[in-house]
Amino acid sequence: MTERRKFFVGVAGNIGVGKTTMTRIIAERFGWKPFYESVINNPYLEDFYSDMGRWSFNLQIYFLSHRFKTHKLMAEGGFSSVQDRTIYEDVEIFARNLYEMGHMDKRDWENYRELFGIMVPYLRKPDLIIYLRADVDTLVERIRNRGRSFEKSIDVSYLTRLNELYESWIERARKEFNVLVVETDNFNVFEDSQKLDRVFARIKDFLGVEGH
Repeated sequence: MTERRKFFVGVAGNIGVGKTTMTRIIAERFGWKPFYESVINNPYLEDFYSDMGRWSFNLQIYFLSHRFKTHKLMAEGGFSSVQDRTIYEDVEIFARNLYEMGHMDKRDWENYRELFGIMVPYLRKPDLIIYLRADVDTLVERIRNRGRSFEKSIDVSYLTRLNELYESWIERARKEFNVLVVETDNFNVFEDSQKLDRVFARIKDFLGVEGH
């Protein structure tokens, strides 16, 4: 594949939907540099799932800082890249949900949003956001299968609320970004090569890329 410019693509979606796998596959297919969400080395995540009210603000600030640095590196690095979860999901989905559920107080929510608003003007917009969609039953099964101990306490209602916020956000995001929606409920990326090839073809169409 011949690139005329360097691309910046984000993979968005709920917990367990398959973002990390899709990010890796896209990076391998197009020869782009992958950037993954900081989960395993996240110092707050396990505490957060045990006590969301206590650790919500700390966790969201950590993610915001980490993704801001990653976003700028991707945008300014002189290479094509693909990111596992975008910075926009932090404020539009996860922090908003914690505030609406009462796990983050109004003072912290407003402080967080103000900080995000200061950061945004420094960020280059992704050339494409790939939104992976799945229903909650699919998410629960995938979370169970990957067996992360700190995810055992995730409640179905929490995933449901996140899904609802994702659907609302993605409609707004279409007005600002190129958005590709990929239905993943019955899509095994390791076995369904035809569906995967169609996803690759749609990515190239969105980006105006020719070649293999």
